[in-house]
Amino acid sequence: MSRLISYEKKDTPIHRLSGLSKLIFFILWCTASAFTFDTRILLIMVFMVVIIYRIARVKWRQVSAVFGAVMFFMVINLVCIFFFAPYQGCEIYGTRSDIIHLFGNYTLTYEQLFYEFNVFIKYFTVIPAIFIFLTTTNPSELASSLNGVGVPYTISYSLEIALRYIPDIQDEFRRIKNAQQARGIEMSSKGRLTNRIKNTATIIFPLLFSTMERIDVVSNAMELRGFGKKKKRTWYSKRELAPADYCTIIFIVLFFAASMVITFADGNRFYNPFV
Repeated sequence: MSRLISYEKKDTPIHRLSGLSKLIFFILWCTASAFTFDTRILLIMVFMVVIIYRIARVKWRQVSAVFGAVMFFMVINLVCIFFFAPYQGCEIYGTRSDIIHLFGNYTLTYEQLFYEFNVFIKYFTVIPAIFIFLTTTNPSELASSLNGVGVPYTISYSLEIALRYIPDIQDEFRRIKNAQQARGIEMSSKGRLTNRIKNTATIIFPLLFSTMERIDVVSNAMELRGFGKKKKRTWYSKRELAPADYCTIIFIVLFFAASMVITFADGNRFYNPFV
């Protein structure tokens, strides 16, 4: 069965990296994206994501399958920002340059457009990184790497199970969706968008119940096997850090530090081209 987001074993420089180095990279990368509103840094991060995406050879179907939904929520978010705070950008940058008056108290400004542009490209620094991390990281190898640097194996194993459940939840979602369509409920692209959203929302509760049942089964099985009673455990899949891993960790630490220095150099994390 075709899965949208799941680990695929490939021979690429990204796949050959340790799960630990990729996790450190992912955390610092997302932290840098969350803190900075410096357009220069964000554009560099988008460019780097494109390069990493090409190196990792992530299949386009894995991204395109959910790209439409992500874009839809991104647009809704940007519209809501403008609706509830139409002059947020003016307050941030301290100037106001009107473009066109829309209606009522809503006037489109360059500052607001620039602010929402930064919010928009933030998505393109984080969301592709999530896809790349999930599709290039072996959950078992990641858990063993975390345990090797001192993270308790109970926490490491919990993270592994969570990553392994993502493809299973996708399969369960598809099975429930097919069952609903077999009952005559239209959920394909042939139906209206509002009806598709409403019908898809009805899958959430069956999916939630089946997931909770699966969690209970796994918890009971692990408890019966005495999981967590001993302080240490061995791992079938374990990879030591290679020179490429150390280079990756050093690079992301330096990049994070540099991005924070540039972001807060003037005491404000917003890059202001209007001064």
